[in-house]
Amino acid sequence: MRVGMDLFWREVRRGQRLVLTVGEGGEEEEVGGVRVTKRGFDAFAKTFGYEPGRAEKGIPSMDEAKTFVESFRPWEL
Repeated sequence: MRVGMDLFWREVRRGQRLVLTVGEGGEEEEVGGVRVTKRGFDAFAKTFGYEPGRAEKGIPSMDEAKTFVESFRPWEL
């Protein structure tokens, strides 16, 4: 019986997505992501409601972009 929560980065075509699985069924929900662009990396975190600072463009590295997304701690919502 699974009741915990897992959080992991999944490779996608143009970047990575932060995925949360919760509960017995292991249902997945994307809570953020990073996309590779010509200018660097675009990052976003999913939030409830409108939060203008939840996305940023032109981040210089993948690690910095992932840190930006994780700073919103979307799994706590």
